[in-house]
Amino acid sequence: MAASASIITRDTDKIGESTGNIYKSIAVISKRAKQIATDMKEELNGKLSEFASTVDNLEEIFENREQIEISKFYERMPKPTALAIEEFTNDEIYWRMNEAEKATESK
Repeated sequence: MAASASIITRDTDKIGESTGNIYKSIAVISKRAKQIATDMKEELNGKLSEFASTVDNLEEIFENREQIEISKFYERMPKPTALAIEEFTNDEIYWRMNEAEKATESK
């Protein structure tokens, strides 16, 4: 089966370059991806809350095309992990090690 055009092979050396360790880089990327996902979810829930009703009527559920379009728009958006990787490789993420991490690294 052919790979999708959205699948990109990443150079792990380049990802690990800025932190000096691929695992640290992945930790930074995953934390940022979680932040992005949380923001996207809050934004989507805010937009969908406009359509919330106290009465569950089947006709209203099937007729609400705006709500369906908003949901489809968010489904087509790039995934949070992909956005976080792009930000990390473009040096758009500020990160730092806390004192406990520095102490364990120097040992």
